[in-house]
Amino acid sequence: MSKLYPTPHINATPEEIAKIVLMPGDPLRAKFVAEHYLEDAKLFNNVRGVQGYTGIYDGARVSVMASGMGMPSIGIYSYELYHFFGVETIVRIGSAGALCPEVGVRDLVFGMGACTNSAYGKQFGLGDGLVAPICDFELLSEAVALAKSRGLRYHVGNLLSSDTFYSADADEWRRYAALGTLAVEMEAAALYLNAAAAGKRALSICTVSDSLVTGEATTSEERQNTFREMIELSLSLAKKFS
Repeated sequence: MSKLYPTPHINATPEEIAKIVLMPGDPLRAKFVAEHYLEDAKLFNNVRGVQGYTGIYDGARVSVMASGMGMPSIGIYSYELYHFFGVETIVRIGSAGALCPEVGVRDLVFGMGACTNSAYGKQFGLGDGLVAPICDFELLSEAVALAKSRGLRYHVGNLLSSDTFYSADADEWRRYAALGTLAVEMEAAALYLNAAAAGKRALSICTVSDSLVTGEATTSEERQNTFREMIELSLSLAKKFS
C-alpha cells in the first residue's frame, strides 16, 4: 500500500479509517449516520467539507464518508480509499430516480450492474469505455438476504450512472428504461470500475428519491435525514464485512 497520505482530498492516516466505508453523496448524510448510529464517532476528514467519520456499530468498526456528486468526485475518493488507505469495501448509500413504474419512491435498489453514459471507463484502454461495471456478488447476496429478512421493498438490477442531471436529451432515460434499467444515479459505475481495478469490493444501494415515470419526489431534507431502512441495512452489511 502506498504511503502517499494525507492526500489532497483526505487528511487522515490509514489507521483512522475502517476497512469498510459507507459512502453517501451528501456530507450531511455522513454526519447524520455518524451522529445517530455510530458510537464514539470521530471526524477523520473535513477537507472541502467532505466529512468522514469512524466509529463503532454493534461492535464493528465502520467508517462513513461522503463522495460528493458525480463520477469524477466518487472516482477520486474511492480510488484514494482503496489504494492509499487500505479500505477493502465501499458501500455507496445514495439516492436514485426510478425509471420504471414497478420501482416506487422509497424502494431500495441494489445495483447489480451500472451502465453509464460517462467516458470514465476509457482510461482502462477498452475502446470507448466498453466495459460492464458490476458489484461484488457476496455483498449483493448478503444485502438481498437482509432486505428479505426485514420485509423491505427492494429491486435488483441495472443502474444508469449518468454524467448529466439536467440532460439535453430528454428521452435518454426512456431508452435505458426500455432495456430494463431500474433507476438513474450518478456514481455507481465509477465506484465499480475503481473496485474492479483495485481488486476490492463495492456495492451501490440506493433509496429511490423520485420517479421519472410518475413525477413523485421526496424533499432534499428527507433525502438528508431519512432513508433509515437503507442506512440500517448498510450498517448491518458493514458489520458482517468489517
